[in-house]
Amino acid sequence: MQWTLVVPVKPLERAKSRLSDTAADGLRPGLALAFAQDTVAAALACPAVKDVAVVTGDPWAGRELAELGAHIVSDEPQGGLNAALAHAVAVVRATRPESAVAALNADLPALRPLELARVLDAAVEFPRAFLPDVAAIGTTLLAARKGTELQPAFGTDSRARHRASGAVELVLDAVDSVRQDVDTGADLRAALALGVGPRTAAQAARLLLYGQ
Repeated sequence: MQWTLVVPVKPLERAKSRLSDTAADGLRPGLALAFAQDTVAAALACPAVKDVAVVTGDPWAGRELAELGAHIVSDEPQGGLNAALAHAVAVVRATRPESAVAALNADLPALRPLELARVLDAAVEFPRAFLPDVAAIGTTLLAARKGTELQPAFGTDSRARHRASGAVELVLDAVDSVRQDVDTGADLRAALALGVGPRTAAQAARLLLYGQ
């Protein structure tokens, strides 16, 4: 089975506020974009992925991610993350009703295509499945097999919320790059230790130049 991934990208000027101790206000939008670019590039290189739809209301992010080969879906609801994901899935399935879809965080700059493929191959076994983040509190991927609604419940304690919604939690080894999202400076250092994509690496070098 090949999947359509839906990647939500919030307006860059509001992104990654918890990185304020690591990146100045003027640098965070570029850093958030780099995370998304490296995430989308790795996702498009995954053998289990048919295509990637980015849902965003940010023109800069839309242009840059379209250049990588992602389809851009406008965040028309403007009602937050879960509304954006539900809208994007509806757009995808309007033309391909039987698509298997998975929501993937945009802040996975160390993402490895083969690790993502391992997660998606495991998700095929269940109508809905999710992968918790490295902190075991949030969610980095939520998958819905063809014919099944995604029912996103991202936000605070999304691991517990997705489990309560009936999605199966995937317990897998050696998929660290799919679990390592970046919200804080410590998260960024952990991602750098795993090995990030080229755009995030370039932005991290700028942080060093600015004494961060």
